[in-house]
Amino acid sequence: MILDIWKSIERKQFAPVYLLYGNEAFLINETKQLLTKHVLSEDEIDFNLSVFDLEETPIEAALEDVETLPFLGERKLVFLQNAFFLTAEKNKSKVEHEVSRLEAYLADPAPYSIVAITAPYEKLDERKKITKELKRKTTILEAKKLNEQELRVWVRERAAASNVQIEEAAINLLMEISGTNLMLLANEIEKLSLYAEEKLINTEMVEKLVAKSFEQNIFTLIDKILQRKIEPALTIYYELLRQNEEPIKILSVMAGQIRMLYQVKELVRQGYGQQKIASVLKVHPYRVKLALEKAGSFSEKELIRLIYQLAEADYQMKTGQAEKRLAIELILLKMGT
Repeated sequence: MILDIWKSIERKQFAPVYLLYGNEAFLINETKQLLTKHVLSEDEIDFNLSVFDLEETPIEAALEDVETLPFLGERKLVFLQNAFFLTAEKNKSKVEHEVSRLEAYLADPAPYSIVAITAPYEKLDERKKITKELKRKTTILEAKKLNEQELRVWVRERAAASNVQIEEAAINLLMEISGTNLMLLANEIEKLSLYAEEKLINTEMVEKLVAKSFEQNIFTLIDKILQRKIEPALTIYYELLRQNEEPIKILSVMAGQIRMLYQVKELVRQGYGQQKIASVLKVHPYRVKLALEKAGSFSEKELIRLIYQLAEADYQMKTGQAEKRLAIELILLKMGT
């Protein structure tokens, strides 16, 4: 749905009113940038782009501007931000909104104005009349986490926007290294596009150019441990130390990742599917997919043993019974046995 809305905007098929809500800020900002780019020319932005913060400005005052004719142009674009009156959440703003004025506008929107109402909140109050009216009469973009399929399409189209193609295997590796953070993925795709001499991003380029996050380095370290490849695991550990990462932080993330592998394995045993596991653990489904690929190769007994070993090392480090750097080195060696 999100990608369909973006394509319509790029084709200059605009809706009179958009409702952008959800806590994935990148998607809201991306949509606002697309609207600005395609609704107005560069010369028109200064005259026909208006932005109102509804925590500071009453909706009726903002709508006066919406209904004012554009200056030296065919259209005007108006962003109405932070529509807190659409939620049940408490807000510190003392501004009172005459929402009936917005209801009246929705019944007869100005033909020359494109309005985007943003509500950067996880949920809207569906009991409110104005919420129901907006959902019935506007084009809605729910800015939530993209699922794996949507994320793959988004990566391909993001690369295409930079006039490059990206191999499917390269998408897999990019998502494995960078995770599902859209801002981080966008930055990496932009960087890869600049180096794609043949207009094709492959796995070799991703491996060479994409910086691994701290969490990804730990994920790789855990992967090496579970494969009993202790020498590469130690190499990653020493590199993290050279980057001045704290041993206790390294241990904490290691424990968290192994604990998630165990939880995923246990939830699968109870009959949970990938989406349900993601909901229970409050992580992106793609992380669950990666965990499922790893957890299936190891018994619950092995994972529990690793959790206890890490807990013991944590206790010794925090009570001064073991030198921090050496404690993790020893536990990595022990895990290989």
